[in-house]
Amino acid sequence: MFADIERSDKEEDWKKYMQRSYEVMFIVRPDLTEEDLDKLVATLESHATGAGATVKSAEKMGRRRLAYDVKKFSEGQYVLFTLSADGKAVHELERRLRVAEQVIKFITVRTDEEQQRLEKVRKIRASRVKRAPVAEASPAESESPAVNA
Repeated sequence: MFADIERSDKEEDWKKYMQRSYEVMFIVRPDLTEEDLDKLVATLESHATGAGATVKSAEKMGRRRLAYDVKKFSEGQYVLFTLSADGKAVHELERRLRVAEQVIKFITVRTDEEQQRLEKVRKIRASRVKRAPVAEASPAESESPAVNA
C-alpha cells in the first residue's frame, strides 16, 4: 500500500519535471464566424487539458493576409496557444488540429529552451564583477612623461 503512494508521488514529480512550455499557432479559415471560432478554441483547450496540458493563454490574433495561398485561402484567422505540457499532450493536440476541418495550418514551437538559455546568460552576467571606471589623467601629467634617469 505504501509503495503505491511513493510511486504515485514520484510519477507526479516526473510529470511536473517533464512539463515543457510550447507555443501552438494555428490558422483558421477566414469564413468562420466569431462564435464558431470561440467554440473551436474552447474545444481545443478542453482537448489539451484533457490530454494533460495546462493552457496558460489562448490569444486570438485576428484576421491576416497569408504570404501564400493555403488550401485556396489567401487570408486566415490566427490563434496562439501558450501551454505547458509533455510530449504526449502536444502530440494529441497536433492530431486534433490535423483532423479539424476549420484549421488550415498550424505550427508548434518549444519555447523553454530559449528561456533556459536566457536564464543562464543572466546568471553569468550577474556573477561577473563590475569594474570601477578608470579615472582620466590630468592633461599636465600626460604631456610630460616621467623619466627615471
